[in-house]
Amino acid sequence: MRLPTIPKRAKEPSLNSDDMIPYTLTRPGAARFWLALLLTGAGTGVAAAALTRLLEMVQHVMWKGSSTDLLAAALNTGASRHVLVLLGAGLITGAGQVILRRLSSGNGIDTTTAIWFHAGRLPALRTLGSAVLSVIIVGMGVSLGREGAPKQAGAVIANFFSDKGHLSDEQRRLLVACGAGAGLGAAYGVPLGGALFALEVMRGMLALRYVLPALFVSMIATAVSWVALPDAPTYVIPAYSSSASIVVWALLAGLIAGVVSIGYVRIISWAYRNRPQGWRRIVIPILVLGLLGAVSIWFPQVLGNGKDISELAFKGQVAIALLLILLVLKPAATILCVRSGAPGGLFTPSLTVGALLGAVLGYAWSWFWPGIPPGLFALLGAGAVLAATTQGPISTVVLMMELTGRDRSFILPLLAIVGTATLVARNIQSRSIYDASLTDGEVEARLKFRELPRQ
Repeated sequence: MRLPTIPKRAKEPSLNSDDMIPYTLTRPGAARFWLALLLTGAGTGVAAAALTRLLEMVQHVMWKGSSTDLLAAALNTGASRHVLVLLGAGLITGAGQVILRRLSSGNGIDTTTAIWFHAGRLPALRTLGSAVLSVIIVGMGVSLGREGAPKQAGAVIANFFSDKGHLSDEQRRLLVACGAGAGLGAAYGVPLGGALFALEVMRGMLALRYVLPALFVSMIATAVSWVALPDAPTYVIPAYSSSASIVVWALLAGLIAGVVSIGYVRIISWAYRNRPQGWRRIVIPILVLGLLGAVSIWFPQVLGNGKDISELAFKGQVAIALLLILLVLKPAATILCVRSGAPGGLFTPSLTVGALLGAVLGYAWSWFWPGIPPGLFALLGAGAVLAATTQGPISTVVLMMELTGRDRSFILPLLAIVGTATLVARNIQSRSIYDASLTDGEVEARLKFRELPRQ
């Protein structure tokens, strides 16, 4: 089988001493690099806090309820509001995409594409505009993640300070990846997870010389965001304990989660490749999001990024019949939103798919080996699908502990299910959820880059 050729733009330059990451303060160019790094962290923290507050304001205004609990607000509002708000989101999505294309010549650049094939360079105005648009429509109920916006903002801020500091392409790549990871870390209050996400998922390399920059950017961004955002776990759950039953289940469920993740990533990739063009950019979002609003009249759980239903599943407070329905509806809603051209993140939606899958598999397991709290199955399933779809097992384990504020209570089965699911996914396909918009040739090129020897 003939492998795809690597695009010419994808050839990385050989590194000399001036290009290297200055991992000590005595290295050439260290002052410029570390100043840009510190400023990126501070700027990303401010941006993440501002975007989060904007999302909460939009949600409060549109749904006339809690600014942080979309599900509760949607349950307490009339059917007409469901349809009208989502139709409005569709109109804003279509108009916003047309305006953004006029603001910047050519196509927009995905953050992953920018890091790997453009040395981290991306159009600032269009990327920031997409981030704001994403926050607005997610606040209105679009079934995508809110972390996409602060991730984009962090990347743009890192790119800006890379320009000001005249950083090399290699330094810029790392700083943009760190800015994107810090955006996620600041948005969810997960500084260590954000740093590992930047290296393992965005940069694709857990090299020692990259660790300190990633840690500092994420730490600073999260600390700054805590001035305006609460310093509390995203998911408040009970303490769960491990047992032989749950470890065995984790190993078996990991196989299923890996296969499901492969299918999910492939369908998301199809959705990206088939986004509307021309006049359809305005019409398709209105039709798709209007349909989402109609469905949400009976199943409001399909709205938003899925955080609320995931937390209920983590506590074992969702009936099996509803879990089965949402296991189909929630990923379908996310896929259709991507297909419509709506911008947004995929982190929390992927986690939610895993929570629903884990809960369903857990109910089946309890028929054979009872005694495990239902919420633990959902928690472990969330970690499995998140790890397999991002292909970032280490960052996922840390993120799950930081997101829940729990450390040792479920670590053994979490490692088992995350490791199994990621192994299955990697052995069948190399594409992650963050590669979904890349072509097959670009994915192949990215894999080759990761295997290149480094100085």
